[in-house]
Amino acid sequence: MPAHSPPDDAPRPPRSLRSPTAVVHLEYDSTSPPPPPSPEWTRFVCISDTHSRMVHVPPGDVLLHSGDLTAMGTYADFQRTMDWLCDLPHRTKIIIAGNHDLPLDYHDDWYVKNYDRWHGVSKQSIGLIQDLIQGRRAAKSGIVYLEDDHYEFCAKPDGRKWTVYGSPWSPYFHNWAFNYQRGEEAEKLMAAVPKTDILLTHTPPHDILDKTTVGNEHVGCEALAARLPALRPRLHVFGHIHEDHGAVLREWPAPGSPSGAPLPDEGDAVAAGAASSRDAEQTVFVNAANWPMGPRACRPGGGRVQFGEAPFQPVIVDLLDDA
Repeated sequence: MPAHSPPDDAPRPPRSLRSPTAVVHLEYDSTSPPPPPSPEWTRFVCISDTHSRMVHVPPGDVLLHSGDLTAMGTYADFQRTMDWLCDLPHRTKIIIAGNHDLPLDYHDDWYVKNYDRWHGVSKQSIGLIQDLIQGRRAAKSGIVYLEDDHYEFCAKPDGRKWTVYGSPWSPYFHNWAFNYQRGEEAEKLMAAVPKTDILLTHTPPHDILDKTTVGNEHVGCEALAARLPALRPRLHVFGHIHEDHGAVLREWPAPGSPSGAPLPDEGDAVAAGAASSRDAEQTVFVNAANWPMGPRACRPGGGRVQFGEAPFQPVIVDLLDDA
């Protein structure tokens, strides 16, 4: 090992993205995360694909979970996840389902028709599971479950109102829960998504943090990507493709201008200094999947990255309130 190389277990340096209206922390000291820029900013903590595992979650104003709450959608899976989420300190916790959260997909009796593929003769109680995620205890803990629905909330007392829309669907993959066909079905589903401050989807949009290790394919939703220029949310959080965990800041062009391009990492001081003004429309895109997968799940000196640790930590996003 060269003399200047850090040991394999050395803490990673912080990695951040920033613009005049958004600061994103991808890697940080979990025991002492960086503070928000000032009280005029709201802190969103983004997680996804926790699959009934618990991850160290930093404090913040709002917790956002973009689906795959469970490993295989059993009642025990949901109970473990909801016990953990209920105990987290965030004032507001907004969650959606994903393709692993099988019993929650009751559309056209999908779970009733397919449960035996995963659960054999042990069909799970949809009612009991819904009570876990939408019942009195969840509500008292600040948890809001969204399924093709929107919600308005104040992250802080007397603070500004934020709007959020959540959708659990993802393009067809071996007929798991909340699957849809690309093309006309996808376009119809995405046409129903309204303009909102925060967008939670389980699927990534096509060509944004959606690249698989196997085949190096971009598997995100084309219809969602096509809808985004009209929606332009401040924050879009998703997961599903574990290995492409990360974030990108994109500035939206004025009508007739070329497509928006990712803004630079703050490590590029010259380019970061040239970032646009706070009046420009921007979206923070976050693939918040916490399950380590792909080349980055291997430690440089050997061994595997532990669940939810860098570079698969919860992503911290600070947004300026009055932007």
